Amino acid sequence: MAVVTFTTDFGTSDGYAGAMKGVVLSMAPDAILVDISHHIRAGDVQAGAITLAQAAPYFPPGTIHVAVVDPGVGGARAEVVVAAGGSFFVGPDNGLLSLAAAAPRRAWLIENPAYRREPVSPTFHGRDVFALTAGRLAFGWAADGAGRALPDIAGLPLVPTARLGEGGEGEVVHVDTFGNLFTSFGGTVTPGSWDLQIGEESYGLASGRTFTDVASGSLVLYAGSGGQVEIAVRDGSAAERTGAQRGTRLRLRRRS
Repeated sequence: MAVVTFTTDFGTSDGYAGAMKGVVLSMAPDAILVDISHHIRAGDVQAGAITLAQAAPYFPPGTIHVAVVDPGVGGARAEVVVAAGGSFFVGPDNGLLSLAAAAPRRAWLIENPAYRREPVSPTFHGRDVFALTAGRLAFGWAADGAGRALPDIAGLPLVPTARLGEGGEGEVVHVDTFGNLFTSFGGTVTPGSWDLQIGEESYGLASGRTFTDVASGSLVLYAGSGGQVEIAVRDGSAAERTGAQRGTRLRLRRRS
């Protein structure tokens, strides 16, 4: 039985996500369907890419990941299926798949009519292209049957990850539902006291292994579960405390 996941900005109040699942099950009725998230902020490709990358590595080999955050639906961006890390990724070629489907990878256009519903709605490729392709793969069809091979897929304009060391300048690359700030720094965090500079404001914070290493309401700097350095407020929101959002520049410096 194939595992098929879904990551979209469709929400759950409408029938869009359900329609995609119906298409998959109509071709592969034994498929196991898993929702990663349907609550990506509308049109936020980078947030969708990060969310998919957080979850995809923990699914079994052969999993088919369908991702649809597609503000350019019906436009010039391509529709693709990608093989990477023993799994498959299906979605628009707008950077959404690039973090989870890390290199080395192989990619194909979805242009074979057998991998597309007829007719294809110009505003709902999630149902008519991506879900149908996922259903074909779940039933055992080959990814390379979808269409011509591509040299690579589109990436995202992310700030390169840097080691934090004793400090440096970076930016917020993601804010999660708890208001935790994912930074462009990676690796471990040296124990001690740190200074955080955002704009004209300065904040003191301590490094920790987890949130409970600081008092309630305090800022904490830690290595997050995805390998990035994060900033949180215990029992609160770092985004609300600092006013930071994705793209906010910041400076970190170890004080002691």
